[in-house]
Order: sequence, then structure tokens, then C-alpha cells
Amino acid sequence: MRGTGWRLRALACIGAVAAGLVVPATAGAQPAPGEVVAVESLPGALSVPGAATAERLTFHTQWRSGAETTASGVLYLPPGQAPAGGWPVVSWAHGTVGIGDDCAPSRNPRSDRDRAYLGHWLSQGYAVVASDYPGLGGDGLHTYLDGPSAANSIVDVVRAGRAAEPSLSNRWIVIGQSQGGHAALHTARLATSRAPELDFRGMIATGAPSNLETVFPFGGPGFPDLGLDGTTVFLSYVLAGLRVARPDVDVNSYLTPVGRGVVDDAERLCYADLGDRVRGIGVGEILARPLGDDRMRAALADYMGVPTRGYDRPLFLGQGLRDQVVPAPLSFKLVADLWSGGTNVDYRTYPNGHSETMFDALPATTPFAATLLGR
Repeated sequence: MRGTGWRLRALACIGAVAAGLVVPATAGAQPAPGEVVAVESLPGALSVPGAATAERLTFHTQWRSGAETTASGVLYLPPGQAPAGGWPVVSWAHGTVGIGDDCAPSRNPRSDRDRAYLGHWLSQGYAVVASDYPGLGGDGLHTYLDGPSAANSIVDVVRAGRAAEPSLSNRWIVIGQSQGGHAALHTARLATSRAPELDFRGMIATGAPSNLETVFPFGGPGFPDLGLDGTTVFLSYVLAGLRVARPDVDVNSYLTPVGRGVVDDAERLCYADLGDRVRGIGVGEILARPLGDDRMRAALADYMGVPTRGYDRPLFLGQGLRDQVVPAPLSFKLVADLWSGGTNVDYRTYPNGHSETMFDALPATTPFAATLLGR
């Protein structure tokens, strides 16, 4: 690990982002997105295979409303000297971990799956930055599947990474899995406009949830078990986030007493613990009335809908045909809508399930990323 003291002192003096492209904030001014608050070395247990440097970043970003907040994330560097022009950057968008501060990926050892996956991208000669998303280890509650807020932080952690480590290139892509695939789609749509000083090249997403706003309104009392993995957990996180993001909707009025207890607990329990908490509790037991009225439908569409137009860079979407978390028909509709809107999408399906798809897709995504980043 490299010492960070000199960089912390420099950052405190300079206060700049993205190689000096943002001027220091003046007293009383809102901090610039991506402005670094702190850099600290990560212990080995929180690193990933192949990382020569592993650091935790705290940086300024914004909620979807534009309100300022801070977020945390990580920076991993591959070994050796950076190539001419700097290390190309992968901004990693993580999958579901929970919405409480204790669930933040930068505070916990990553899963074996994510360690292997991020190690692969480091082995290809890319720096990896990864936001925890607003509310995960920062101010406020993480609003789960709030794509624009997550996307802001995914862009801004690239700025923060470049401010903390001058060897990073301005060329970057976003890669996401599951919840992170949803966030990556939102990122791809806003990246060039949010950070024109960076050179955004495109997106890779696997197992990305979409069209949930057309499915959730069918939920209500007595809703049957569909045999999917984690449905009650995911709905609980969505409703907890929506309750904060849209207090006008009165989410609690849609919940049974059991449901209110579950959604309250969702604010603090990470994924595995919330899974234990809701074992044996179905969607129909937490809902007191259907989610299909016009007000809730509109709120869900605004809160977690995936844009199908406005993309200006190539996209790769991978979907497992046996995915029991994000069923394949949801992505069929997404890609059809993207294609009909003229978006450049490389869409591929794989014979396995949710987590396997990110690895099944590597023979295609590795050269896809290399082409985008000019490797």
C-alpha cells in the first residue's frame, strides 16, 4: 500500500477534482461533485486479488434532486506502472447488499464472487473505482433502486479516484451486476452530460432489473409465492427507499403490521440477515392493499423505471435464462424498447442463473471493454 498522508494534505490544500478541472470550493459554496473529503488505506481483508493499491475514498456527490451529500467508495489499482495516458477506469456498480450503513461494501469484505470478478478487471490492466451509493455509509438512507442517485455517485467516484490518484486516465466505463446493472443503465444515460471533462466510453450490465414498475403493481394481499429468489427482501428494500424518497405516497398505508415491521427492519438489516428475518413471509403478508392504484404506479415508475432512450454510448446487456432473481422476460422487453429507440445494445443470453451470468459473459465482455477503452 502506498502512503496516503501526502495526498490527504494535497487534497486538503487543492480541493480539486479530476486533475484540476474543478476549482476549490469557496466558503459557503456547495462542494463540487467528486471533491474528495478523505482517503485512507484499506486493510488487506477488504482488498481484492491483484490490487497493488486499495484505498477507501469519501467524496461529495448528489441525490437525484441535486441535493449535496457525501458517499464512500474504493479505489483499486493494478500492479506496475500506468500506461501512457494513465490506467483506464472501470467504475463498478455493486449488487444488493442492503440499505443500512453497516452494509456498505467499502466497510466489509467483498463476496468471493465479487472478489474474483473485480480481480479479473484488474488483471486486464484497469483501475477499478466503486461507489457504495448515496446513503450507504453516508448521510441519509440509501434509496434502493433509485437509479439517478446511484448513477451520480458512480460518475463522481471516477472524479474522486482521479483526484486521489493522478495515474488514472479520463477514459472510463461502467460495469454493474443486478442492482448495479440497474444503476449502470442510469449511469450510461447521464455520464457524458454529468461529467463532460471525462471520456465515458460505454456500459456493461448483467442481471439488471428492469420493468419492475410494471410488475410490482400486481402485488397485494394474498399475492402468491412465484418461486423467485428474494422477492420479499427486494420489495422491502424498495418500499423502505420509496418511503423516504416519496413521503407523499404514504407507503405505510400499503403495509400490514407485519409489513411495517419488515420494512422498518429493512432499513438496518443487510441482505442475508433480512433474508433470515423474512423467511416464511410472503409478499401477500406484508401488503395491506394492492400497489396498483394510479398514485403508487406513478411513484414506482418515477422511482425505479429504467430509461429506454437517450443513450449516447454502446451498451452490453447479459441475461441468464434461468435467472430466478431477475426473470429473463423483463430484460426481453427492456432490450426491445432500447432497440426500438435506436440504442446501440449488444444483448446476449446465457443458460445459467443470476450470479453466474457475470462470469458466463466474460468471454464477450472482456473484448467489449477492451474495444471501448482502446486496449
